Parts: sequence; C-alpha cells; structure tokens
Amino acid sequence: MLVYSLVLTVGLVAAAPWWLWRWSRYRAGLGERLGRVRGDLRAAVNGRDVIWVHAVSVGEVLAVERLVGELRASLPGWVVCVSTTTATGQAVARERFGVGTMFYFPLDFGFAVRAYVRALRPRLLVLAEGELWPRVLYECGRAGVPVAVVNARVSDRSYRRTVRVKGLWLRMGRRVAVFLAQGEETAGRLRGLGVAAERVKVVGNLKFEGGDVGVRDMVGVLREAAAGRQVVVAGSTLEGEEALALRAMEDVWKVRPETMLVLAPRHPERFAEVLALSGGVSASRLAAGEGLVGRVVVLDTLGDLAAVYGVAAVAFVGGSLVARGGHNPLEPARFGVPVLVGGSFENFREVVGEMRAARAIRIVADGGLGEAVLGMLFDGKAMGERGRVFYEGQVGVTERTVAALLELVNA
Repeated sequence: MLVYSLVLTVGLVAAAPWWLWRWSRYRAGLGERLGRVRGDLRAAVNGRDVIWVHAVSVGEVLAVERLVGELRASLPGWVVCVSTTTATGQAVARERFGVGTMFYFPLDFGFAVRAYVRALRPRLLVLAEGELWPRVLYECGRAGVPVAVVNARVSDRSYRRTVRVKGLWLRMGRRVAVFLAQGEETAGRLRGLGVAAERVKVVGNLKFEGGDVGVRDMVGVLREAAAGRQVVVAGSTLEGEEALALRAMEDVWKVRPETMLVLAPRHPERFAEVLALSGGVSASRLAAGEGLVGRVVVLDTLGDLAAVYGVAAVAFVGGSLVARGGHNPLEPARFGVPVLVGGSFENFREVVGEMRAARAIRIVADGGLGEAVLGMLFDGKAMGERGRVFYEGQVGVTERTVAALLELVNA
C-alpha cells in the first residue's frame, strides 16, 4: 500500500495542472474527494445502518436507480448513500436520490478513504460495474466492510489490460466478497482471472431494467417542438460522431426534409461545441420558450436522455462510430424504438449479441448511417417492437441482485 500511495501521489502531482484544466467535470467536490465529509451527510447516517453504493457517472447512476430504491424498501430505517466520480453523475444522483446522502467518491488515498469509512461505518460497499480501487478495498477490509460488485462487466479492453497484471488484479479481486456478473462471458473471464467460482454469480444486467424514467418535462418540450414530425435521436455521442450524424441526416433530409434530429452529447462540456457545429437550437432554450425550432436540437440537459428516447422514431446510440466501445442500447429499446449502433460496441457486446439474435438492433458503418436511418423511418416498427419485447423479457435482475446483497448484509 505504501508504494501504491507514493506512486499515486507522484502521478497526481505531476498531472495536476493538466487534470484540473482539462477535466473540469472532476474539479467539483474537490474537498469531498480529499476526505471532507459534509455535515449533512454525517447527520443523515448518524446512528443508522448504512449501505454505500458507488456509481461512477450518469450511466451507472441510472443503472442502480431501481436497485437503490429496492434496497431502501427492503431495509427500512437504513440509509443507502450513493457516491459518484463525475459531476454529471452527482447531479443526476442528487436529482434521483436526494441531496443529503450523495457525495463524491474519495481519491484513493488512505486519509481520504478512511474519512468516509469512519464516518459512514457502512455495513456493505456496493461498486457498480467493476471500478476497483486498491486503497478503498484495503480500508474496507481493515474495517470489516464486505464489498460487492454489481452489474459486473469485464470488457474486451479491460480484460486485455487485466491479463497483463493478473497477479496484482487478483490481490484486489480477493477483497471482493461477490461479483454479480451481467452475463456468462464476464463470469468466465472473472473465473479465468482467478476469482473463486463461488464468488461469481450471473444475475443479469441491471440496465435491462434500469430506473423509472418518469415524466420528464423535456419530453413534452421536444414533442411540441417536433409538432408531429418524425424525430431521430443520436444519444451519448462523442467527438466526431455529431459530424457523422449530421452528414447522414443530409441524405435523410433529401427524402424526409421535415425530420428533426436531436443530438445528445455524452459530455456536458461539449454542449456549446456541438451547438456551434450543428447550427441547431439548445433544448434548454426551447424549454425556456426561446429559440426557433429548426431541424436540429441539441439536448443540453442532464438526466433526460433515457426518457427522450421515447420521442424518437429512430435512435442511434453513440460511442460506437468511434472506437470507444459504445453505450447502452437498451434505453431506446424499452420504448419500442428501432436501435442503430456503430461497429464499436465492445462495452455492451453481450447485450448487443443477444439483441442481434432477436433481430432487435442494426449495426451500421459511418457511411451507411443515413441509409439505415431512412430505412428505419420507413419500416422500423417491427424491429422496434422486437426490441421492446426483448427488453421486457429481461426481468428479475434487480430482485436477484438485492437478494445476493442482503445475504452479505445478514451474514
């Protein structure tokens, strides 16, 4: 631990100017990240049993939303706290779960981690998807706090990296009481890395069920703006994909000039850049009654995308036309919306594979996106319905996850 802490310190000091300048989403809550526990958080957990859930960013927050609700219902009188790494994740968590028990995940220094372990005295730490931090695991082990990884996933890229440091990773992995895997592929990889078979359980993907998208004001705003026109939503897009989407829509607009495009960049710091690139109007301006509605709207709000997919006639899920592994294709599928993704979907390979087998998703190359969108606008209802049926057929994931976590709490 001493060597790890020294290396982490040197690395952070050396990278600090760049880190603080480039990653503005991590500047927020710096005091909390360094171990300052807010007074309202201390008051909320004082004298009560606590479960600490960590969800890195928006995607993980939405994935654990129903899980958090079920844990609260199953353990009356307990406190379920949620930490996040990114500012966007924190904003959505505060909106969905309340302010008093939300906080920023501490940097992996002993003093910062111990401050939260001592303040919360958690009965269980739940990590979403598999972000393992050596000091967090070590301090939880010292304090007798069991750790569970829910929605566990080992992507192709993560697996290749992990195999190279298998011994180091396994020392961390042994501190995890249970990995609740999304699918058999991840479970097999975890066992192959040396995790004991009895500590790996396949329960399914929490994102199959997700949280309740609820009634979002932005949905009504966009429906009114569309005024009956078909809407294409390009969601969770990364740099370079908005230009590809706009180029594809040029082909669509030649045939369906009335179609509206909603661009939803993954990272909020790119909202202004995408607005300038697209020449569109921001959704927040429309919501405020400002701006003229044209062909392009940029969704520049947080936490609305999952519900906004319900407005779409076709959805393209980003992070997949660039080599970034893709994002969650289940969010639009739940609404019966035909789903398009690019060729990079490694982060959701098991999900995409099952959807492809069900003929509920289409893989496209950047040059074929316009043709695919146009085809779905004309004849995408059957594929969209297959996607909805597939989504609704994946039931019980949250219940199985809660049951496994309660076993740890009651052990």
